[in-house]
Amino acid sequence: MSARYARQIVLPEIGEVGQALLSKARVLVVGAGGLGSPALLYLTAAGVGLDSHGGRIGIIDDDHVDASNLQRQILFRESDQGLPKAAASLAHLTALNSKTRFVSHATRLNASNIVEILSDYDIVVDGSGNFSTKYLINDAAVKLNRAVVYGSILGFEGQVSVFWAQHGPCYRCIYPEAPTTHIPNCAEAGTLGGIAGVVGSIQAVEACKLALGLDHCRTHGLEPLIGKLLIFDALSWDIRKLDLDTNPTCSTCSGSAE
Repeated sequence: MSARYARQIVLPEIGEVGQALLSKARVLVVGAGGLGSPALLYLTAAGVGLDSHGGRIGIIDDDHVDASNLQRQILFRESDQGLPKAAASLAHLTALNSKTRFVSHATRLNASNIVEILSDYDIVVDGSGNFSTKYLINDAAVKLNRAVVYGSILGFEGQVSVFWAQHGPCYRCIYPEAPTTHIPNCAEAGTLGGIAGVVGSIQAVEACKLALGLDHCRTHGLEPLIGKLLIFDALSWDIRKLDLDTNPTCSTCSGSAE
């Protein structure tokens, strides 16, 4: 294993101990789309979920591959058109790293299955593209004490944060309710494929940092984006990192922090 992962094991912030922690990580990627595709590829390549006694990478998506996906969903090929994304993802990721333990969920997250599914994971990479799923993930994650690596794209802009109520704000602390006015999605407003690649890649990095554990991160100077919102605008490459505060009256997470 060391030879394959030598370029990250040599990093003092990871080392052999950190690589073993990555192997044991249990990460669920919600959506194998524009954000989920690069996140899944980099998590798989990094050796996340190799440990057969608990480690895993979960993929949840109930959609099928369409020609319009190929502009940004780099996990798929033209020959995948019409196939379920969960199955096509599993095939490509297994070809990348056959030792990884994958769990494929060809379903949509909903109120009746989310607690059961999230219970099998410690970290959730949110690659969903709608508000209802983001709130659903957040509320279940607060209940189960799970970390959520949030990502969002629109046009040339991307955002990434880590919402973990036991250590910082949750999604509802920042956005208590879904917008009442219409917010265009990527299908309506468009986006450049590379923007999804940037955000999904950052999400994979944040998931790896979380998989190393907060104690490991503190010891080695790694700072997950807990209580931070990273925003970039690729039109000018204006990059900002904003501080996010926990809402003490949040209807979902108040009283959850350590």
